[in-house]
Amino acid sequence: MTWDNMSITDSGDVTGNSRALHRLTTVAQVEATVGRPAPIIMLKELGALDEGCRAVLAHCPIAAFGYRDVDGVSRTTFIGGAPGFVRVQSETRISFSLNGAGDPQGPVSFFFLLPGIGEVLRVNGSVAARKGVQTTVDIEQAYVHCAQAVLRSRLWQPPIPAAQAVGVEGVGPLVRPGVAEFLAAAPFLALSSWDSSGGSDTSPRGDRQAVARILDGRTLLIPDRKGNKRADTLHNLLQDDQLSFAALVPGRSGVLHVRGRGSITDDPALLETLALRGMAPQAALLIDVEDAEVLGSDAVVRSRLWTPGALVDRGAVPDLMALAGKHLTANSTTAKGGPPAFLLKAIGAIPGMNRLVRLIMNRAYRSGLEKEGYEDIETGRRRPADNSATNNPLREVRIAEIRTETPTTVTLVLTDVDSPGSFDFHPGQFFTLVADIDGRQERRAYSASSAPGRDRLELTVKHVAGGRFSTHVHRGLRIGDRLAVRGPAGSFHLEPQLPAQLVLVAAGSGVTPMMSMIRTLLADPTARARIALLYSSRCAEEVIFADQLARLANDNPDRLAVTHVLTRRDGRLDPDGVRRWVTGLSPAADTHYYVCGPEPLMEAVRGALTGLEVSPELVHHERYISGTDPGSAPTAPQEMTVEHDGHPVGTVVVEPGQTLLDAGLAAGLPMPYSCTVGNCGDCMLKLRSGEVAQNEPNCLTPQQKADGYILTCVGHPLSKTTLDITDL
Repeated sequence: MTWDNMSITDSGDVTGNSRALHRLTTVAQVEATVGRPAPIIMLKELGALDEGCRAVLAHCPIAAFGYRDVDGVSRTTFIGGAPGFVRVQSETRISFSLNGAGDPQGPVSFFFLLPGIGEVLRVNGSVAARKGVQTTVDIEQAYVHCAQAVLRSRLWQPPIPAAQAVGVEGVGPLVRPGVAEFLAAAPFLALSSWDSSGGSDTSPRGDRQAVARILDGRTLLIPDRKGNKRADTLHNLLQDDQLSFAALVPGRSGVLHVRGRGSITDDPALLETLALRGMAPQAALLIDVEDAEVLGSDAVVRSRLWTPGALVDRGAVPDLMALAGKHLTANSTTAKGGPPAFLLKAIGAIPGMNRLVRLIMNRAYRSGLEKEGYEDIETGRRRPADNSATNNPLREVRIAEIRTETPTTVTLVLTDVDSPGSFDFHPGQFFTLVADIDGRQERRAYSASSAPGRDRLELTVKHVAGGRFSTHVHRGLRIGDRLAVRGPAGSFHLEPQLPAQLVLVAAGSGVTPMMSMIRTLLADPTARARIALLYSSRCAEEVIFADQLARLANDNPDRLAVTHVLTRRDGRLDPDGVRRWVTGLSPAADTHYYVCGPEPLMEAVRGALTGLEVSPELVHHERYISGTDPGSAPTAPQEMTVEHDGHPVGTVVVEPGQTLLDAGLAAGLPMPYSCTVGNCGDCMLKLRSGEVAQNEPNCLTPQQKADGYILTCVGHPLSKTTLDITDL
């Protein structure tokens, strides 16, 4: 029988050649088909997190999470993004951040993935509290799950080219943009189900290439191949047919979210269509899909699952099969029907036994999967070359001091977490701060206000109404908190050969890079350049560095002159006012001008200097971009290829809502970046083919746009695209 023979009746029954399928509807039928688990399987369960489980959680960067929201809607998603994202409050309580649709309540379930390792840690419990995005769960059950699903899917191996998505007949959620293509390439998913007595289960499912097959626009088929016979999902579906799953495609940062109702079939003709080398599965799940959507996943992006650097160091975590053995030993002390505890302890104490057990289990995995029809079973993990950008890595820092500059501005004083090192940069350059905010990684660029070459970096941050990052800095950060910085970056900085005079014009927080320049020049006894600063603020209370600027000007009257403009008192700076001020300085012909602030200030200064016939080569400017217009928003996944000298470096799918940069970084491609908000130009690449929508405004000049350059940090593909990194 082929897929073309399958059809769905109006009643929802699947038919093949007009024949209704047989379904399993009782426990006896399920156990007759699947069997019963051996007592030893159930003895591996714990009612709390022991030391080994806690070690796994400390190194785990991502987990599948199944829950129902307050409206009873079933949902499965992936959470996390970095090792240790789960906070273990006690052996029976954990907490974590959850962003997404619906507040979880009642029974919930997880499995925790360690990149490069086949076994997973499954944890079940119930929601104890929900505050903002923080979710607290009471643990009821924890145990190690075998590696078969991960091995079947080749999750940690180089991706296999996806099968061509076939056309989907009929109407329904599965005909939505990108869904069929995602399913054709997805070998792995997390499936969540519930029973009628307050229990939940999320288990891994894997298959070679497509783990779920489309029958029509609203029906999916998932094979149930031989395993440890727990059959949690099957037993749950007999009591409650609502389910959900989240599917992954290796190399992609998106997740397919599906929910619907499931039933179980053992129809021989249907199972034959799922056979591998003539060996059909023992049963299959038939899903009537109610909703399906491909979304970008922050957890997948941040965890960098598909890069070599994400692979867990086996020496840093317990071997999960050895951990399962410890759980079995602990439970065998009081349980009946299992092996004697003293015998298990004696065996476990033999030197090298854990390694031997691992070798035996890997052989057993291969043998069992070969009997199911699988070929080329690899129990190891991939080690491809790491193409991720390493020229400007993140640097972990600690907040040593938070200094209030104005009611709306603070300066973060940062030092290295480990051995102190100097922060080297050109005065005027910026650094990108990276922080976790409500479970999401956020990045924002801020100019250094300190002088370079010291072991303390000062970044000054003005609070922006509605600004997610600046609000976190002002209200959420404390001394001792850890952040990461990337940088330095930016072409707005002092030139190596200084002229005799510098003219600086700034508004608001635009004074920040100017302060770095002033501090650097005045601290250098060999630098004799005269500095004139024109600084616009709303009022006296909003003058950033007011006392420091006054002191520096007083201590260096022949080197620094500061002129303040308070817009509430004096009005905004206009070209005439700037021209009069510059003319009063009697600047030399080789004077350099530095301008930093919002666009109205830039226009005023440009107008004044143009009128004074100042060469554009002498004018340096830094524009602050506080908001962007997303423009056209893509609704379907698009393929992006990155090339160097005409040769492909890598290809990745950009999910709806993702930027080109986010997708490239998640796949480990060598994508340059710094500010991530369209302000610096470090991520500018040549667009060789395709169509890209970019958030506006951004720092690209009209000529750069005409030449075909785009900013990947604010670029969203509207079609298949090719980018060129040759100029890097």
